[in-house]
Amino acid sequence: MPKTIISTPNAPAAIGPYSQAVKYGDTIYVSGQLPLNPETKEMEDDVSRQTEQSMNNIKAILEEAGSSMEKVIRCGIFVTDLGDFATVNEVYAGFFTSDFPARATVQVAALPLGAKVEIDAIASA
Repeated sequence: MPKTIISTPNAPAAIGPYSQAVKYGDTIYVSGQLPLNPETKEMEDDVSRQTEQSMNNIKAILEEAGSSMEKVIRCGIFVTDLGDFATVNEVYAGFFTSDFPARATVQVAALPLGAKVEIDAIASA
């Protein structure tokens, strides 16, 4: 079964040797999304705005792949400070209208470009 590379200008371009997402069969694997605005290439400092931008980037990639946030099966959230957990949860929850996906949230020492949050996702097509 061939894989399909998903790419959209409505999310930031990859900053390394990876794709925004890969569709394999009926599953879409979205790479970790930093909170970069795809138009300005800039990042807000506030963790709630960073979370919102990362989720908007995931949403744009899924839409390009013909999927949606309702079809997200699992997310991984990486934060540089677990003290931001409640804020990230509040923003994250607003992107789902029914049952929430499975999820892991971990604190990491650092993220690329000094981000406070990075989020990846797996969704059905």
